[in-house]
Amino acid sequence: MKLHLANFAHQNVFTGYGDSYVQINQTRYEKSLIVLPDFLIDDWLTPPVSQLEIPHFQSVLLHTPEIIILGTGAKLQFPDHSLLSNLVKLGIGIEVMDTKACCRTYNILAEEGRRVAAAIFIENC
Repeated sequence: MKLHLANFAHQNVFTGYGDSYVQINQTRYEKSLIVLPDFLIDDWLTPPVSQLEIPHFQSVLLHTPEIIILGTGAKLQFPDHSLLSNLVKLGIGIEVMDTKACCRTYNILAEEGRRVAAAIFIENC
């Protein structure tokens, strides 16, 4: 395995996570949020995962992510297929995973310089 030093200067990264929180740049958050390398939406009001629709992502779509990683809590939960297909039609990839995996994946993609957004459900962790 090849290891290299990550360079996260001046961008949002996950520095910790647990059963009911995530930590971004050493700041703890206990509510659902959306994280981009250069922007944070810490007041993301969401319905249950199964009821998510495009309007719930309007604030992040303004930042033109190339991929959205949806962290659905401790258990993997999938949104309605219409959300996935509508995001793909907009040219935005979407991946669904548990929140802890989402945090790790986001950090890797952000470090690579990708335009990634992590949409995190905290309540379900």
